Amino acid sequence: MSRYWTSLEDLYSESLLAESQEIETVAKEFQIKVSPTMQGQMKDSIGADYEALMRQFVPSALEANILPTELDDPIGDRRFTPAPGVVHRYEDRALLKITQLCEVYCRFCFRKEMIGQKGETLSKSDLALAMDYFRSHTELWEVILTGGDPLVLSPRRLSEALNALVEIDHIQSIRIHTRIPVISPEKITDELLELLESVVDRGKALTIVLHANHAAEFSSAAKQALLALRKRGVLLISQSVLLKGVNDTLPALTALMRTLIENGVKPYYLHQMDLARGTSHFVVENERGIALVNALRESVSGICVPRLIIEIPEGEGKRVLA
Repeated sequence: MSRYWTSLEDLYSESLLAESQEIETVAKEFQIKVSPTMQGQMKDSIGADYEALMRQFVPSALEANILPTELDDPIGDRRFTPAPGVVHRYEDRALLKITQLCEVYCRFCFRKEMIGQKGETLSKSDLALAMDYFRSHTELWEVILTGGDPLVLSPRRLSEALNALVEIDHIQSIRIHTRIPVISPEKITDELLELLESVVDRGKALTIVLHANHAAEFSSAAKQALLALRKRGVLLISQSVLLKGVNDTLPALTALMRTLIENGVKPYYLHQMDLARGTSHFVVENERGIALVNALRESVSGICVPRLIIEIPEGEGKRVLA
């Protein structure tokens, strides 16, 4: 299995969707992409595991329901963008949105308006402008590579950003937000591992923030990819999104958080849904989310408990709920 699903026709041929006007409307608005690894996980899953993967990656007619409160830039990135690809919201850290491409297009993504074929990777000239910004802002201690998914880039292209960041003395921490180790673990190649290890060897703290939402995402290949990253000195932490019908039960959250710890990934953030367009069917009420995390805290080891957070719309930042 090596071909990506990128169209309704692919999903129709797999009998994952029935044709309808509503789903055609959704596909025109929001793009489709499912990696071969996730296809395999879906085909090997049953029951609640299957539904959790389907709901994350296969479009639904419910996405056509766009509420007036939903936004195309729900966390307010544009307001804090002083240079191409740069988001500087907090004093000591900034984002570098190096690409708008991903290996899968999650149906709940808060940047679903910007990713995919509508997006692109930063040009060399724009990347240079971003690095000029980072050099000139000595209050920055950390740069966070995000997107899209930075690890869709070739090691050669990724090295252009990482090598430039390593040369900036006041940047001591580099973070990479990614789904790749579970979504497309074959991309964790020896060449990439050597690049990441070189960042650590040159004295910078390197953290990979793994986005995973359900234990069924973890194939044997994903577990090997995570082990390989740990062996190269990369710190692994996680961010997940609390999603109705995916992980909004105590058994599902317990399985996810234990799976993360078992694979050397410290649970870090559990996000409440952002107000992205067409995502209201994923929303778990704040009170229920808080109750779930409190129940998790009472029933599992403390190292398995993430912080439940919510992003305040229009760029006002994060607030811890539990």
